Amino acid sequence: MANQLAYRRVLLKLSGEALAGEAGYGIDDDRLNAFASDIAEVHALGSELALVIGGGNIFRGIQGSAHGMERATADYMGMLATIINSLALQAAIERLGLTTRVLSALEIKEVAEPYIRRRATRHLEKGRIVIFAAGTGNPFFTTDTAASLRAVEIGADIIIKATKVDGVYDSDPLLNPNAVRYEELTYLDVLSKKLKVMDSTAISLCMENEMPILIFNLLVRGNLKRVLLGEPIGTIVRGA
Repeated sequence: MANQLAYRRVLLKLSGEALAGEAGYGIDDDRLNAFASDIAEVHALGSELALVIGGGNIFRGIQGSAHGMERATADYMGMLATIINSLALQAAIERLGLTTRVLSALEIKEVAEPYIRRRATRHLEKGRIVIFAAGTGNPFFTTDTAASLRAVEIGADIIIKATKVDGVYDSDPLLNPNAVRYEELTYLDVLSKKLKVMDSTAISLCMENEMPILIFNLLVRGNLKRVLLGEPIGTIVRGA
C-alpha cells in the first residue's frame, strides 16, 4: 500500500481550536479520538507522519498580548498550551496501539523529548508518529511557522493543514454563500491576495524551500486518507 501513497512523509498541522469541538475551548474527547483514528488509518498505509498542533483552544499568545501581557510571556504560555494538546493527542493515538514520540522545542524532559532533528527523522524511519510541541521554542513565531520549519527540517513531502472548511476561498464561505474555492494557488498568490492560509513568515519559508501546502477539511472522516492517496480535494499551494 505504501507505494500507492501520493505523499510518504507528511507533516500534518492541526489547530488547537480543532480539538475544542463545539465548546470552542478545552479538549473535546470525541474530536480528539476521531483525529486519532484518522491518523492511525493513514499510518497503516505506510506513511511517515509528523504533527504540529496549535494551542488556541487553551491560550493564544497574541490574544494575551492584546490584553496588556508582554508578548514574549504570552507566547511562551501559548507554547505550553501546545504541549498539553500534544500529550492529549499522544495518549489518544497510543490507546489505538501505535507508538508516538512528543518532541518539544522547550526543554520539559519529564514529559517530552527535546527536539533534535536527527532524532525526529529516526523516529519517523522506525514507524513512530512524531508530535512536535512548543512551536519553534521562540516567541513571536506562530505554530504555522513551526510547521513550515519542521517540515523542511525533516524533509517532508508536503504540509497538510487541517481546517474547518474544504480549502481556500476568495472570501469566508461561512459568511458568503457565493465564495469561490481555489483548487490551486501559488505562494505569491497567497501573499499578494492576503489569503488566510498561513502567516507570511510560514508561506515565505515554504516558498524558499519549495514545500507544498495542502489545505483540507479534517472534520470529514476519511479525508486525511483521501489526501495521502492523492485524491483531488482541498486547495494546494505550490510554486508557479
